[in-house]
Amino acid sequence: MSSLKPVCSPTLAYRLAVLSRVVAAVAGGYLLTALCTVVAARYLPMSRADAVMTATMLSFAIFTCAVIWVFAARSAWRAWAGLAAPALVLALAAWMGRVAA
Repeated sequence: MSSLKPVCSPTLAYRLAVLSRVVAAVAGGYLLTALCTVVAARYLPMSRADAVMTATMLSFAIFTCAVIWVFAARSAWRAWAGLAAPALVLALAAWMGRVAA
């Protein structure tokens, strides 16, 4: 007789939490990265072409860090909040740059 315990399938709540993190990583990470790129390209003190290229190159590292953050956060709520807070600040900075131009 085997002493192995049966494997339990994940609950619906767990599956939804994982789905939420995947959506946060893909959509939220993309939004945060795009906002970082816009703000960096606008405010870096160099020629326009160099600022855009530098911001675009940095975007790969920013997206990677956002995805790592989402899956390292304690909960899906913290993951979303950790993306939403800087995204709001960056959106404000991008909007202020547009208004001042």
